[in-house]
Amino acid sequence: MALDDDIAVLSQAPLFNLLERDALRLVAFASENRSLREGDVLFRKGDRSDGGYVVSQGAIALDASEDGSPAAFVAGPGALIGQAALFTRIARPATATAQEPSTVIRVTPSLMRRVLEEFPAAAAAMQDAMAEELARLTQGLERVRQQLIAIDGEERPARRSEDE
Repeated sequence: MALDDDIAVLSQAPLFNLLERDALRLVAFASENRSLREGDVLFRKGDRSDGGYVVSQGAIALDASEDGSPAAFVAGPGALIGQAALFTRIARPATATAQEPSTVIRVTPSLMRRVLEEFPAAAAAMQDAMAEELARLTQGLERVRQQLIAIDGEERPARRSEDE
């Protein structure tokens, strides 16, 4: 894939869509493209991450249950797989398998660190976006907690650990 094609794909992906053109050019130039055949495993649940992936072509199924049921999520072109893995090495929470011939762009934590250092405005925009995402998640969890309390009929005190 040409550099301009990679830039176009990256510009559609979450977080990367916050980067200015020069930052996208750096990511596209320094990242690695990987082609997968149908059925190829990109990574397995529990593997140590080596970066995040942006799907440029095809479809990648993400399966956390590994019980033979259909994958809970399928990532298509422009999707970001492994947001946290862009910034640190983590255990993969799911197995990623190509459902059809696919191409992904791998972005390592060291490349992301370089981009964020060279483009501080992009770093601030990413931080803000991730903070908003975390706030939405927290609000959603609080709504679920309140619904569970309503179903249960009362709020139960938090459990104490044996150390207290």
